[in-house]
Amino acid sequence: MMLHTVCMSVTLRSNSNVVFQCGFHVVWCPKYRRRVLDGRIEERLKQLIREVVDEKGAWLVALEVMPDQVHLLVEVDPQYGVHRLVKAIKGRSSRVLREEFPSLRSRLPTLWTNSYFVATTGEVPLAAVEEYVEQQRGR
Repeated sequence: MMLHTVCMSVTLRSNSNVVFQCGFHVVWCPKYRRRVLDGRIEERLKQLIREVVDEKGAWLVALEVMPDQVHLLVEVDPQYGVHRLVKAIKGRSSRVLREEFPSLRSRLPTLWTNSYFVATTGEVPLAAVEEYVEQQRGR
């Protein structure tokens, strides 16, 4: 994975065949919007999210857990995709948290709702695109 800094404020990432800057704001909630994400559950959830983000090769920018929702700011390789990352986070965290905190099993049939919100963040200045195109000349 390579980093490219363009225009002093934009960091572009790359894999073997894509240069990208793909940031996402993702929000999801516990089933029935139950206020269960606090204390030890909140801390363990943050740990699990960081683990999955690292394992999947994404970059955690910010993470906020409230009793009834999770906000994640993350950069994801477009060839992996934000949906696969969210699915991995929600799947593992639901399984592990419900194993480690039996009270969650008795209160909820499943930890998370099926849905989530996602929006792109930031934008790449035209100068960054122009620089990338210029770098491709002669390759």
